[in-house]
Amino acid sequence: MFTQDFLLKSITVKGEVSNCKYHSSGHIYFTLKDAGGAIACVMFRGDRERGGLKFQMKEGQQVKITGTIDVYERDGRYQLYAREILLDGAGALYERYEELKKRLSEMGLFAAEYKQPIPRYIHTLGVVTAPTGAAVRDIINVATRRNPHIQIVLYPAIVQGDEAPESIVRGIEALTQKQVDVIIVGRGGGSIEDLWAFNEEIVAQAIFDCPIPIISAVGHETDTTIADYVADRRAPTPSAAAEIAVFEYERFLQDLQDYAYSLHRSMDRRISDLKMQETRYKETLRLLSPMGKIKDRLLRMDQYQDQLQVLMDRKVLSYRHRLEVDIERLKGLSPLDRLKGGYSYAAASDGSNIRSISQVKKGDEISLYVTDGKIKAQVTDIAEMKYQ
Repeated sequence: MFTQDFLLKSITVKGEVSNCKYHSSGHIYFTLKDAGGAIACVMFRGDRERGGLKFQMKEGQQVKITGTIDVYERDGRYQLYAREILLDGAGALYERYEELKKRLSEMGLFAAEYKQPIPRYIHTLGVVTAPTGAAVRDIINVATRRNPHIQIVLYPAIVQGDEAPESIVRGIEALTQKQVDVIIVGRGGGSIEDLWAFNEEIVAQAIFDCPIPIISAVGHETDTTIADYVADRRAPTPSAAAEIAVFEYERFLQDLQDYAYSLHRSMDRRISDLKMQETRYKETLRLLSPMGKIKDRLLRMDQYQDQLQVLMDRKVLSYRHRLEVDIERLKGLSPLDRLKGGYSYAAASDGSNIRSISQVKKGDEISLYVTDGKIKAQVTDIAEMKYQ
């Protein structure tokens, strides 16, 4: 019956994906269900490769499947053999969301270097959100509790529906003209359809182009929109956004007291350091003054004079000692001392000392020097003598 029924050869079924399993063979096994029932499904690798599936199928996605109904004989049950799988409803929106996210990321709208820091202390807070609802109440309550003096400028925007993107962009531009310090753009939670205005490219571009830091506070912690990626800071909830944007006034006063105390301590420490530095400079000036230098030079001159006198006395004493030694040595070599000891000195006619018989011959006149004078003599005989 299944084989012969023409309608079951090309049937389209909508439902939610469950029990999705990508097999190592390349086939995909899953269940398609709705509130009233479920049907087993399979897509073979060949159908995938022919373009039957153009996205990564996950649990919970709403899809439209076109394929054939037939019996799986082993289990004795019928199942849907998918040829083409398309995202349906929220799933289609999710696909658009992923495509826009990828494109804007490649354009650099999510880059960290373009993120502006949130000022620590602000006077005016701009808010782009619906004028009624929990989001605006939470922002006002948290902001005024943290700082009663904060000025909040609310732009009542449409945050859901076809007119919402343009309304949000106008709100950002209006608050930019007001030159507020920080802008919160957000709303309460909802389905992907409810939050879709914050996934539009014109909203993302307006947030990126805004010269004022923007905090995105769309939905609850589990909801993430394109606006969250582009904004300078993402807050999980509108209340958290108000806490990020508005400083706590009481803490601010305490910080001022702490800063004043730290400043006084720093000033006291600085004054003490300067006094010590003044004392050192005075001592240095005293040492470097001309009169101090003159006194120092005079003192050194006296010391050098004393040292010079000591060195001179030591040198004179050393030379005197050497002179006495040389005198004694000369005395030992003096001919006169030798003559006093009983020796005489013989000299030839030319005055040279006669040391050998070869220096004279018979008839030569010689001089003999003795202790008390000189004797003239003539050589009468020469005799050679050998001494052992």
